[in-house]
Amino acid sequence: MTEYVLAESDWPARLEPAQRDVLRALLDGLRRAPELVGVAAGGSFISGSMDEFSDLDLVVVPDPEKWTATPGRRHALAAALGPPLLAAFTGEHVGEPRLLICLYGPPLVHVDLKFVTPDALAKRVEDPVVLWDRDGRLREALRAGVARYPAPDVQWIEDRFWIWVHYVASKIGRGELFDALESLGFLRARVLGPLILEEAGAQPNLVRRIERDAPARARELQATVASSEARDCLRGLHATIALYRSLRERRPDPALRRGPEVEAQTLAFLAAIEARVR
Repeated sequence: MTEYVLAESDWPARLEPAQRDVLRALLDGLRRAPELVGVAAGGSFISGSMDEFSDLDLVVVPDPEKWTATPGRRHALAAALGPPLLAAFTGEHVGEPRLLICLYGPPLVHVDLKFVTPDALAKRVEDPVVLWDRDGRLREALRAGVARYPAPDVQWIEDRFWIWVHYVASKIGRGELFDALESLGFLRARVLGPLILEEAGAQPNLVRRIERDAPARARELQATVASSEARDCLRGLHATIALYRSLRERRPDPALRRGPEVEAQTLAFLAAIEARVR
């Protein structure tokens, strides 16, 4: 099968000049690498909704028979692509060691290079735009699977939520308020944000673009943001509980196994902490 390259005229019109220049240079460099079979673009490139603050999310597809999957090899490839590479690190902190997070420039352009072999493309969360396909293997691999973004697992959340609430209350009671604030942020990202976005029919990706996709709920979410003062942390925790209950009740699930005893006991513990703080 002949080589396929997406014409630049089919790139998103909203690509900034700096993004366009970097993407052009990266593609030229990636196409010259004999161990690669293709490149695709994900994220806002798919919808064409990029702006000056957008990252370039690139899926780099190596030939498993020619590729040595080491951080050093990925970094060396990223550095040799053309634009000056200022810094790069792998994505273990987000649970994705295949990811190389890069900053090119100046002007500064953030680029994520995710190295995925063809067989692993069948399981994916979105359908990327194919930018280059050396011999058809990239497009064939995409046809072999269906994109599916994981929905929030409400049972997983319910099994953990009240333990998390107890933990936050304990931190407030002990006076470890920055730890409490960090935990409230965790609950926004891992519990409230995904449930809100799912309710709005948007991709349940943490709290991403929640201001745009669920503005009414975003105002409720704002109440969960607290200052580093004990009483305000308690207020934020109460707002977190109220919003979680509202989201849970709006999506009745007869199969959901609740723990009324742990919920009641945790709220009683929270009330005791609140009495001490006041």
